[in-house]
Amino acid sequence: MNAGLMGIGHYVPERILTNHDLEKMVDTSDEWIRTRTGIEERRIADDNTNTSDMAYEASIKALEDANIKAEDLDLILVATVTPDFPFPSVGCLLQDKLGATKAAAMDVSAACAGFMYGMITASQFINNDTYKNILVVGVEKLSKITNWDDRNTAVLFGDGAGAAVIGPVSEGRGILSFELGSDGSGSKHLYQEPQGFMEMNGREVFKFAVRQMGQSAVNVIDKAGLTKADVDYLVPHQANIRIMEAARQKLELPVENMATTVKKYGNTSSSTIPIALSEAVREGRVKDDDVVVLVGFGGGLTWGAVALKLGK
Repeated sequence: MNAGLMGIGHYVPERILTNHDLEKMVDTSDEWIRTRTGIEERRIADDNTNTSDMAYEASIKALEDANIKAEDLDLILVATVTPDFPFPSVGCLLQDKLGATKAAAMDVSAACAGFMYGMITASQFINNDTYKNILVVGVEKLSKITNWDDRNTAVLFGDGAGAAVIGPVSEGRGILSFELGSDGSGSKHLYQEPQGFMEMNGREVFKFAVRQMGQSAVNVIDKAGLTKADVDYLVPHQANIRIMEAARQKLELPVENMATTVKKYGNTSSSTIPIALSEAVREGRVKDDDVVVLVGFGGGLTWGAVALKLGK
């Protein structure tokens, strides 16, 4: 039995915060942000919308796409670093909101690589025939831990959610290979302060990400017994266009074969990959039997990559 993608969906808040808006808030400029990050705007959740609310909206769409009911879910895994509360988990809150009465639930904390960790954890339960339908969600309300007076981080982050139903798929489809990794010695480069704000050493994170994203993408292709020519589409973590471009070039893919939502959503941490994949599926840029590489990195430092053949 092979685990794969049964359905996918995403949600972003309505409020748009542009670079021009940020020019009025911190010492920065639209030109500076665009040339260094590729970001032009990001979405910000209002005070009445919490992480679990966004997770719910994305999950409903994923369940519809998979054509299953919430009552059919066996497990819910939520990747997030911005839970509603320290506990209970967003997974438990989401389980209740959905009415997923028979599902176990928990959160996964691997920062921007969280969705990859959740996806691979789910695949193990599917492959050993323990569970059949697992909901994996990447969701963040980063606006609540962003220091809007810090121009180094305020320009980067946004809010959003992406969800996927992972379950058994037909032979030859599904997750072909994966890689997960961590390097705790780099934790000092990206972390949340005790008072609640994110701190990042941009230079060190950039160097790590450029090196690791491209290498992990190549590694999962090799593990799957494929070549670069077999890859149809790349969905990288949407942190910075220059990091994303480095990974694309490592795979020798054309520009049009890489998902780029960073321009309009910024970095939404664990939700960037499922949001970008959801949009690509909805818009027909990827289709059944396409080989897609998902790759991300985050605080920890953590990283993860998946080679996936789409289709049920």
